[in-house]
Amino acid sequence: MTKILTWNIQWGLGTDGRVDLARVADVIKSMDDPDVLCLQEIGRHMPGAGGKAIDQARELAALFPGMEWVFGAAVERAGGAGQPRQCFGNMILSRLPVLQAFRHPLPQPADGAVKHMPRQATEVVVAAPFGPVRVVTTHLEYHSETQRLAQVERLRTLHAEIAANVRTPGVQPPEGPYAAPPRPVASVVCGDFNMVPDDAVYRATSAPFADGTPPLIDAWRHAHRDRPHAATCGIFDKEQWQQGPHCRDFLFVTPGIAARITAIDVDQKTTASDHQPVLLRLAD
Repeated sequence: MTKILTWNIQWGLGTDGRVDLARVADVIKSMDDPDVLCLQEIGRHMPGAGGKAIDQARELAALFPGMEWVFGAAVERAGGAGQPRQCFGNMILSRLPVLQAFRHPLPQPADGAVKHMPRQATEVVVAAPFGPVRVVTTHLEYHSETQRLAQVERLRTLHAEIAANVRTPGVQPPEGPYAAPPRPVASVVCGDFNMVPDDAVYRATSAPFADGTPPLIDAWRHAHRDRPHAATCGIFDKEQWQQGPHCRDFLFVTPGIAARITAIDVDQKTTASDHQPVLLRLAD
């Protein structure tokens, strides 16, 4: 069984107002100790996101010994004279071998009506027992649907580009920078999409591709059919999420991965973040 978890940990800020990464790690390990962790909202020396002096990526890596980790900064700025750079973004930790890693800036088209910030997607290719899998985690803009739509389109363009390279591979020398480790079509694209089921961004994400690229299938709908999505935020934090419990965290998968799904579950009991962790189980 291969287990992939996605969770917006809100830099470890629980609904009790405490920042506690050890608590986050305990929750994750209690969920059958997943093989791949896709985490959003990680601060590195970022004021207001876990504390000015804290490198949360390294702290999380220490809490999961034996896992390789890749961090992707959506925001990276100077920290002042003699101070480390301030970063905020996404992180993947994997017990499975990481064959490749990529970091993708996402579009930020002008939208003067709202505040917004740079967004990013972190990608790894892991060696799962059933073959290489591309795992991407992201956190789309909250305040702007215009930007979310552009960001989803970029993720889809990347997916289609990879599929085209698989169909028509280039010359592949055995070593050096032109060598081509596996970068398969088989994919899990997950994270906090800041959309709700069936809105315009959701429909754009799961729309078919005109060129025959394998679609991105909502893992929850594949597993649960007509059962409504379990709420992934708004359960405990009523101040930030006045609309109440709802789903905005998703895992999208390609058809071959969808065929391996044995379960997808949401931990709706933890208060370690304003979001709830989602665990996908795949048959090996």
